[in-house]
Amino acid sequence: MLLYGAATVSTAFAQGCPHPNGGIPPGANTTDASAPFFIETNGLNFNTTPPTRDPANPDYPPATELPDGTLPAAGAEGNFIIGPTHAPAPEIAAEGGTPQGSVQSFTMSSDDGVIFSPGMIRDDPNDCLNASLLTARTQAGDRSDLVVTTSHSGRWTRTVDIYVPAQYVRGSEAPFIVVGDGGPAGFFDERQLFTVLDNLIHTHRLPPLIAVSIGAGGQDAQGSERGREYDAVSGAYAEWVEREVLPRVEQQANVKLTRDPDGRATMGISSSGAAAFTMAWFRPDLYHRVLAYSPTVVNQQWPHSPALPGGAWEYHSKWAGPAVPGRSVTGIHVTKSEAEPASPLIAANPVKPIRFWFEVGDQDLFYPLPSLPDGMHDWVLADERLAKSLGDRGYHYQFIFARNAKHVDKATLAQTLPEALEWVWKGYSSR
Repeated sequence: MLLYGAATVSTAFAQGCPHPNGGIPPGANTTDASAPFFIETNGLNFNTTPPTRDPANPDYPPATELPDGTLPAAGAEGNFIIGPTHAPAPEIAAEGGTPQGSVQSFTMSSDDGVIFSPGMIRDDPNDCLNASLLTARTQAGDRSDLVVTTSHSGRWTRTVDIYVPAQYVRGSEAPFIVVGDGGPAGFFDERQLFTVLDNLIHTHRLPPLIAVSIGAGGQDAQGSERGREYDAVSGAYAEWVEREVLPRVEQQANVKLTRDPDGRATMGISSSGAAAFTMAWFRPDLYHRVLAYSPTVVNQQWPHSPALPGGAWEYHSKWAGPAVPGRSVTGIHVTKSEAEPASPLIAANPVKPIRFWFEVGDQDLFYPLPSLPDGMHDWVLADERLAKSLGDRGYHYQFIFARNAKHVDKATLAQTLPEALEWVWKGYSSR
């Protein structure tokens, strides 16, 4: 994912840093659907940047449009359209008399770990976020394989914040949610999440669950530690959390985390939203519940994998480039195969016990890198296809298309987060 739509980076661009693309990349194939790397542009309004998408696009699965200002009925499944008005839910604000959970923190370094050590650093000119990617090129003959020469090994540090509800009983095993892009300086406002948890736990709409908010490794997108962890289509990040984060959480906060996958959830925004789904996909023995805003199920995996060249795009759609050998997925490994292609992954694999809530905005990201016209970087099309794939396979999911909403739209998040959390945890009971 590229966080060009986030308020956290808009200041950097205003101070002279280069802006992302947001339109049709130069030299893109927009005319021949049978040729490699085709970009579909029908039904897109290019009067805005990124373009505004019409939810009635025939390439999208059918959805129920709700009256402005309303959300789906409790527990409803399937595809829904909301907006264009996004008033914040009352549970977003702290309420007098509501017990507040405690928050403890610790810092992690790549020097202390194994799975993501050493770290990955990218040198962006003038410290402008993703600047080196905006001028990068792709491998000759492959519009999907971005060459990032500015990336190298280095050291990262991150903060992990642990929210423990006031209702937690010491010594008991607690359900929990792992949150990506967290920490005090994260792209996601974890304080808002903690307030919502206070309110929903107090009113018994959620169980007394612990939140583990993990900062990203650093920077963004291809060639960065954040991209390396979140955009990979493997079980590596889930394994890192399990082995290197959760034991420290239990020790630091003096809590016990449940081993029951039905009491474990993941959450993220953009690339960490894709990572949240990936954690459950590759490790359903660890996680059953997922929540994501603008999940980056596009071709962001880097380094480029010849076994799964479309990255997360291949959860829901065929690889958009020229024909490649078949792939197979076993555990955390994606390998070449002589058998029928194992992609798209959702269609080609047995249904997994995943309950998934996710959202996308009508002005979500669209080909932000001008040199990557690969047919696999339309965030809305990717999430719409993900919804169709889940529906075709009978998954329990709720997908929200939000009108008047950008990438990880703050107003939409404030409107939907309480209901989304309640939906994700529907049916949970401690064992």
